[in-house]
Amino acid sequence: MARIGVLSMSDGRDYVARDLVDHITSATGGLARALRDAGHEVIVAPEIVWTNELATSQARWVADMRPDLTVFNYAVWAFPHFTMLAAAATPGPLLLMANIDPAQPGMVGMLAGGGALDQIGRVHARAWGDIADPGVLGRVLTQVRAAQAVQGLRGSTFGRIGGRPMGMNTAVANTDQWMRVFGVDVEEIDQWEIVRRSENADATRVKEAREWLERHGNVHYDGKQLTPELFERQIRSYYAMRELIDEWNLDFSGIKGQPELTTHFCTMDVAEAFLNDPYDWEGPKETHVCATEADMDGALTMQLLKLISGDPVLFADVRHYHADKDVWDLCNSGQHATWYAARSADPAENLARTHFYPEVFFFPAGGASVHHLAAPGSATFARLTRRDGRYRMHVMRGDFELYDDATNEAMARQSTFEWPHAFTRLHAPATEFLGRFGSNHIHAVPGDHVGELKAVCELLDLDFDGFGDL
Repeated sequence: MARIGVLSMSDGRDYVARDLVDHITSATGGLARALRDAGHEVIVAPEIVWTNELATSQARWVADMRPDLTVFNYAVWAFPHFTMLAAAATPGPLLLMANIDPAQPGMVGMLAGGGALDQIGRVHARAWGDIADPGVLGRVLTQVRAAQAVQGLRGSTFGRIGGRPMGMNTAVANTDQWMRVFGVDVEEIDQWEIVRRSENADATRVKEAREWLERHGNVHYDGKQLTPELFERQIRSYYAMRELIDEWNLDFSGIKGQPELTTHFCTMDVAEAFLNDPYDWEGPKETHVCATEADMDGALTMQLLKLISGDPVLFADVRHYHADKDVWDLCNSGQHATWYAARSADPAENLARTHFYPEVFFFPAGGASVHHLAAPGSATFARLTRRDGRYRMHVMRGDFELYDDATNEAMARQSTFEWPHAFTRLHAPATEFLGRFGSNHIHAVPGDHVGELKAVCELLDLDFDGFGDL
């Protein structure tokens, strides 16, 4: 649920403004009802703006309520300097909303006010039409979700567990730039904290978790790389992470893992998968974005996608391209939330399709790899990268696909079978993707969220880089 502030603009002539009160009040009420019916909190300024003093005072009143998005509503012609004064008193995302009515030129007021804001470089979005029209409401709600995501980032903290993994430059970002652009702080935490705290996990809880996973999932012990003791060590690591998240008030996080933990302790696959899941063995919970290899820009992309969609977010390597099918195998050690196996609210349904296989030779410390195949459906794919220090958002549409069992297995075994796989048909040519995609990692959520990502880029002054049909 977003908090939305609404400020209604009017004509600056007193004898005109008096006659417009009922019309503006009706239009404002309709807008507020539509947004409330969509599940959002709406705060309407007490007075209509028709003087310069009211433009400032009413905007300050709305701003004091800390809205995710402020809407300037134009049901009639409005003096443009009211927009300028109100915007000066309104931090945060701004949307100008106008009716389309030949008798009352709200559209003219919106264009005059928006043009004035353009002249001073104030970023804002615009919408117009009857809010009762589903298409119009949809455009407004796209801006609401984008604004909520941007405001949700500001003041948040990322927990970076460990440093740069295996020389991966794209996994490391400038903390000053993060604060300046996104309003996000970074808390540096050593991986030793996972090792140390895992020993303190309650043995009864750990055993019950292991037994729950054995009942609902498919655990393949081999007596070497995966034993009940190693499986419990991974569960203990999950509890250690939950402790760090609570103690340091982490909003999202990333774990380096390689090579220290994966060589000498255990992999973080179980911890990362269930942190990203909307449940664990103890019941439903809030998803917590956690990126493998402590990928900072990856985690930031995931957090934005989570705030926009509300769904768990996929993290994967761009592992292989099946040229004969024009299908990508998006695959990374254990990182995919088990929710993606069936995209079901019932964890048992997802875990029935999940296998916990012994880790492969890359990870001598052992543990379970969390294997499943992403359920089919459309998705939005994205990744924040930097070009010469400036952020850009790679965005494309695509579809997760599944085939018959023999084909699925044959394709998965061409890379690392034990890891999770998302067979993906991107709506972009392979030559375009490989020619300019700026990372080995990619992220996704179900559904079409391209509009929200475009709006996020406008609000944060990022370069939107659409692939294929975008």
